[in-house]
Amino acid sequence: MARLHDIVFDCAHPASAARFWAAALDGYAVAPYDDAELARLRSLGIDSTEDDPTVLVEPSGEGPRLWFQRVPEGKRVKNRVHLDLRAADLEAEIRRLTGLGAAVRERHVDHVVLADPEGNEFCLS
Repeated sequence: MARLHDIVFDCAHPASAARFWAAALDGYAVAPYDDAELARLRSLGIDSTEDDPTVLVEPSGEGPRLWFQRVPEGKRVKNRVHLDLRAADLEAEIRRLTGLGAAVRERHVDHVVLADPEGNEFCLS
C-alpha cells in the first residue's frame, strides 16, 4: 500500500516558497545543506542556495515532506489540490501568515482561503 512521502509545489522561486512554508507550518524547517548538496549545486553552476531549483522542507517528526521545484511557467488557474491548515486562533494566525507574505483571498463562515507568495491557495480553519 502506498504512503504519502512528499507534497510537491511547482513554483518560480523555490527558496522563498520553501521559507514561507517552513515558517507557516509548526514543526517544519528548510532542510540543511550539507557539503555534498552544496557540491551538487556548484556542479550545476549554482553558487547560492537562494538559486537552488529544488528545495526540501522537512517535518521535525512524522508527516510528509514539502518539495519545492522551479518550473518555467507561472500559476494560471486555481489549484487542483490544496493544503488545509488549522489554528487555535483564526484571526491571530491570519495576521501571522499575512505577515509572512500570504494574502487573504476569501472569507467563509468556517474557514478562510489564503494564497502563499507564489499564489498557491490554502485554507485555514
